Amino acid sequence: MTFAGLLAPTALATAALLLTSCGSNADSTQAGRESSSEANGAYPVSIDNCGTEIEIDKPIESAVSLDQGMTEIMLSLGLADRMSGTATWTDPVREDLEDANSQVPRISANIPSLETVLKAEPDSVAASFYPTLSESGGGNREKYAEVGVPAYLAYSDCSKTSLANDGAREERVTMDAVYHDISDIATLFEVKDKGEALVEDLQERMDSAQRTTKTDNVSVAYWFSDSEAPYMAGGVGAPQLISDTLGLDNVFADSKEEWPQVSWEALVEKNPDVIVVGDLTRDNFSAESAKAKIDFLKKHPVASQLDAVKNERFVSVAGADMNPSIRTVDGIEKVAKGLTEFNLNNA
Repeated sequence: MTFAGLLAPTALATAALLLTSCGSNADSTQAGRESSSEANGAYPVSIDNCGTEIEIDKPIESAVSLDQGMTEIMLSLGLADRMSGTATWTDPVREDLEDANSQVPRISANIPSLETVLKAEPDSVAASFYPTLSESGGGNREKYAEVGVPAYLAYSDCSKTSLANDGAREERVTMDAVYHDISDIATLFEVKDKGEALVEDLQERMDSAQRTTKTDNVSVAYWFSDSEAPYMAGGVGAPQLISDTLGLDNVFADSKEEWPQVSWEALVEKNPDVIVVGDLTRDNFSAESAKAKIDFLKKHPVASQLDAVKNERFVSVAGADMNPSIRTVDGIEKVAKGLTEFNLNNA
């Protein structure tokens, strides 16, 4: 997800402190899953979340999810009846989660204010991205702590080395970060068996896509949003994970930024074989939907010269499919299907 321009200077200062506490030590993956109640399943339950201890002293009954990715994890764990609100959507909810999602109020389509979140009377909040858990977004950890509300941040975001714009990383994100979040949420809600089952299902789907896909020097670009200065996937986020799983060459893999803005001339120079376009339902930038993106590419004097455009090798995915989340696996499956349709899968 792109958050350009959303962070105020005070929020960036808070981000620096957050990164210092989060670090990127892989050992914290296991530490974050340790529960103080492991022996008997009784509360309190505590986990380490990016260097911050979160302790839940009674069952969560009124959680607010601040991002779509975190919402879909909670819904997949069967927690709809223990949620009081959702926010920050780029796409419709997954079809298999529609009924569960309909039970939870949507308090905001975009990043909510702290006041909006508190009106939902949460006993906990969880965010996929730092901007929604910051002073300029839905309130930072300190603000929630003042009112006794524990705040969880996705492991994939707290492991970033920079939070400017959409952030940067030194290491590529993996599905382990998503599995970490699933395990953490399942621990806090005391539904560990469901968490383990969800992780197993995602692993099986990834393995299946990888087994049935074989490519030979196929290059790809991932366009999330904005036609004026397009946000194309760098080499550290979920699109790179999709590429690594399917053996594709991400043309901007050398960028440590998650979503660098590039020029159309730079993309033409790379000339990818396939372009993955985000089909967003929000209205924050130009060319949000897949159709708008494809129409733009065909008409643009520079972009129209791309081989992928001339040969109409477009794969449409939801915006959430290009974020580190359970939807990343959806993205893998959709890109794999597109490669087969383009006769680029040699499996």
